[in-house]
Formats: sequence, structure tokens, C-alpha cells
Amino acid sequence: MTVEVTDAPERDRWEARIDGDLVGYAQYKRHDGMITFFHTVVEREGEGIGSELARTSLDAARSQGLRVHPVCPFYAGWIERHPEYKDLVHEQAPHLGEED
Repeated sequence: MTVEVTDAPERDRWEARIDGDLVGYAQYKRHDGMITFFHTVVEREGEGIGSELARTSLDAARSQGLRVHPVCPFYAGWIERHPEYKDLVHEQAPHLGEED
């Protein structure tokens, strides 16, 4: 099983597909050199789809020089578990693991 993740800027989301079928997406907004991830949906859990969405979209944010605001609990938790991505988090975003 191969998860293909692509940016769909016309829908403001990253999409994950398996064999052409949409199996997940991460909605975002880009603004002022930042990308805010605010909602993630994964149709099939336990198959690494969410992780592939996060990894691919965050790698793209890094390559584009974007800071990340992980409003989505999935993205915030994923970044917390993968500290190699913490440097992307915008300094004005709430600190991961803290309550608002």
C-alpha cells in the first residue's frame, strides 16, 4: 500500500490517496509566511495515512520557508512526537502541550 500525498491549493488542503481514492486530508490556510493547519480527516486509521500527510506537508512547509501554526490537535500532537519538526512552529503559536 502506497499513500500518495499531494497539495490541493484550490481546496486549501493536502490530500492523501491510496490507489486514487481519497483517504484523508489536512485543511490549511496560508498567510503572511505561515501555514495554519486547522483540521485533519483520515478515513482509515492505523495505516500511517495521517503521519504521511503530516510529514509531507511539513517537509513542504520547510522547503518553502513557511512557519507552521498547528491549530489541529492531530498536527500539534504529531509535531510533539516528532521533535525534528518543532523548529517549524511559529513563535507566536501556543506552545505544544500547553492549554490555551
